Amino acid sequence: MKLFFLGDIVGKTGCDSIKKNLSKIVIKNKIDFVVVNGENAADNGFGITENITNELLLCGVDVITTGNHVWDQKEITEYINNEKRLLRPLNLNKDSPGKGFGIFKSKNGCNIGVLNLMGNIFMKKCDDVFEAAKKFLEENKLKKNYDFLIVDFHGEITSEKMAIGNYFDGQATLVIGTHTHVPTNDSRILKKGTAYQTDAGMCGDYNSVIGMNLENSLNRFLKKESTKHFPATNEATLSGAIVEADINTGLATDIKNFIYGGELDNS
Repeated sequence: MKLFFLGDIVGKTGCDSIKKNLSKIVIKNKIDFVVVNGENAADNGFGITENITNELLLCGVDVITTGNHVWDQKEITEYINNEKRLLRPLNLNKDSPGKGFGIFKSKNGCNIGVLNLMGNIFMKKCDDVFEAAKKFLEENKLKKNYDFLIVDFHGEITSEKMAIGNYFDGQATLVIGTHTHVPTNDSRILKKGTAYQTDAGMCGDYNSVIGMNLENSLNRFLKKESTKHFPATNEATLSGAIVEADINTGLATDIKNFIYGGELDNS
């Protein structure tokens, strides 16, 4: 089994690169299941729309996760109840629309659990993520409820992400961080068999400040004339990870950092 995870899509350039390149990446690497974080995929870099969701699903994405910008495009609050392949963090307010977890079929017929969680430190207010994780693991078991489990942990700080990774070790196939838009060079398999990477990075233009226009971002830091952040528009780099996993255990056997195209291309 090969699982492919891509970090936060930023704006039109990130979406366009995925639509252009995903199918050939999937074929070349013999990918069975694709998850992307789409919470910055809207043209203005904030949230995701119904149209963009449909375009990503049509081009080969199996599940889309999100994070703190999930509600920035107001249309999503209704649409997310009908599109089960679009997730929001599980530990948002219990009355939030949509779901934070789902089980989906892979191309080869396996059941893939996808869990979306959001950190508590330096993030928008949400329920305690460790309490949510504990409750989830009490109710759901690898190789009982699903064949494989992918966890997208949308968080700001590395210690919180590493703690969640180790908490899920042996109980998830992959735990991977999103939100900071910078790929970390620590992809590895933890002691009990869970693949881990602190942050997947982004699918966006790296000639920028975390995907946003460079000049405007510098002006904001320098307190010069500027506008609201808007995405950089040069060629995007696709950043994430490819994981191989054992069908018998549901645990990882290999993880490779994935970087393709644009400023960071190492293909």
